[in-house]
Amino acid sequence: MKKILFASTALVATASVAAADVTFSGYGRFGLGYVEDRGAAGTATTNGVSDTVIVSRFRLTIDADAETDGGVRFGARVRMQADEDASTGEAGQAGLNAARFFVENGGLRVEAGNVAGAIDNLPGYYGFEPGLEGTFGMYSGNDYSFIGYSSTGGTHNGVYARYAIGDFAVAAAYDSAPANTATATSGDRWDIHAAYSFGNLTAALAYGETDTTVSQEMTVLTLQGDFGPLSVAAMVGDEDVNNAAGTLNTAVSDTFYGVSASYAVSSATSVNFAYGDGSGDGDTRHIGLGAVHDLGGGVSLRGAVGTKRVGSGDSTTVADFGAQFSF
Repeated sequence: MKKILFASTALVATASVAAADVTFSGYGRFGLGYVEDRGAAGTATTNGVSDTVIVSRFRLTIDADAETDGGVRFGARVRMQADEDASTGEAGQAGLNAARFFVENGGLRVEAGNVAGAIDNLPGYYGFEPGLEGTFGMYSGNDYSFIGYSSTGGTHNGVYARYAIGDFAVAAAYDSAPANTATATSGDRWDIHAAYSFGNLTAALAYGETDTTVSQEMTVLTLQGDFGPLSVAAMVGDEDVNNAAGTLNTAVSDTFYGVSASYAVSSATSVNFAYGDGSGDGDTRHIGLGAVHDLGGGVSLRGAVGTKRVGSGDSTTVADFGAQFSF
């Protein structure tokens, strides 16, 4: 009787595994990163750190999903990631992040948990980021903290929904403030976006808001397109951001803008560029130029060089170079 029961249990377990789908994917990268006067701040963590350090990342993503007889998909994702600590030059420890769950049917997808919000999922927002570490971004002038997926540790617990029909899509997300938190810079957050693709172009508009002592908000318009070997992305937006005391931070509450591009020089090599800035005195400006060379088999060489500057301060030279492999 025990043998029959054991065999039946094993059969049921095997059937359950066969009905589900679990996949492992990710990438690794390593190389050298240079930041001019990296250790010049003289703090306990940065004093004396070399300008050039070993940079690295290992990312393992675990996806699991199952589908009902009616064609509705359910699934979840967790991620393990380890990065270097840029301020100390030391290797970081791998950690598992918070889970994200989803249910999907037709053009509707709903996610819960560690979600990426409507702005984080906005087509064209990130554009093309030169460098092994995506060192430069056309979004650098944006200072509003939107709902974003966290690859490490615990984070928010929100909900995200997207519906697509043909070339048109709408999305919305909501994230409640953490318990026992009543500062001016954290509160209930929500954002929405609409995107439309026509030919080789995609235009998208998004709005986000955080309900705090002084409401924080952001509006951004993006445009991305492909023209043969050339791909281009551009953005312009406006934001109101608080100081910790709850008053408007006029240094960064303003217009931000950026442009980035990638050009395929050959079937294996492409060059990319990014520029981002804002009209506020405290906005961060990025200017970077990089290249990617595909070695085949999911392996590529990547690098970039450029400058970063906050407001009217001095520019800092930043560069990186190394290898990345996907699995």
